Amino acid sequence: MKKISGNMYGGIEAGGTKFICAIGTGPTDLLVKPFETTTPQKTIGEVVNFFKHYAIEEADRRLVAIGIASFGPLDLNKESPRYGYITNTPKPGWTNINLAGIINAALDIPVAIDTDVNGAALGEQEWGAAQGLKTFIYVTLGTGIGGGGIINGDLMHGLIHPEMGHIRIPRDYKDKPGFKGSCKFHKCDLRKSPGYGCWEGLASGVSMQQRWGKPPEEILEGDKDYNRAWNLEANYIAIGTYNLICTLSPQRVILGGGIMRHPNLLEAIQRKVEKLLNKYFPALDSFEKISNYLVHPALEDAKSNISLSGVLGAIVLAKRIH
Repeated sequence: MKKISGNMYGGIEAGGTKFICAIGTGPTDLLVKPFETTTPQKTIGEVVNFFKHYAIEEADRRLVAIGIASFGPLDLNKESPRYGYITNTPKPGWTNINLAGIINAALDIPVAIDTDVNGAALGEQEWGAAQGLKTFIYVTLGTGIGGGGIINGDLMHGLIHPEMGHIRIPRDYKDKPGFKGSCKFHKCDLRKSPGYGCWEGLASGVSMQQRWGKPPEEILEGDKDYNRAWNLEANYIAIGTYNLICTLSPQRVILGGGIMRHPNLLEAIQRKVEKLLNKYFPALDSFEKISNYLVHPALEDAKSNISLSGVLGAIVLAKRIH
């Protein structure tokens, strides 16, 4: 990291698998440290100790605010006594954890919080694949599925925040017999045809693990289920993406997360979305246009293979409250 003078900002991407912490002001002056997500006490303790090391008042460098881009669901109502809490998450042990409050109390500096996908959208708008856009979506496809983004220049908020991972999609007739989906809230009713589940329940990393007996990164070319698994995954991602395009009319859709690192998956999704749209939108009436519209995130650390969209978005959140 370059020597930074003046104010520094902290960023936390709080994920179900790891917490990525950073300190700096942007992509060119960023110190990044990942921590495994275990228990709240252990994980948050490691995060606090990381920032305490740098939260020392000096003449030329000062940590002034921290932004958090977190898995959820979250309470983001600033009038609520539970603002900054992780609420009814499926992540074991993390329900009703006052994430923002604990970090604020431990470090005694302002803390802002939003969803991990809204944070990633902010990072991509500031420095990445959404620069210059006012309406776009960021979807992360990993352990779970989440979506967020910006509409007419504002982060998506409302009743709570977007839960794009729980839109309903039809269960593919080629899916593994008996698989009802991994979401405990939205199981498929296999007595009905085709049966509907939620996007996360049918296409997340957890669903792939439950369906095929191994995580996505281990379903490799040469495996007996390889073609079937990844074609099914591309189908499910394409259907969900198509629904979001038609509902929100974004200027671009960014597809991130660990699943999207699978070779050739993005192109397969692009081609399936092209067929689903069937030239309905003039702006998306060719594969060339769709390939520039459905894209990978631009912010990634090539050395560590860590996506920086979320933690850089958290830096933006921190800047906004200081």
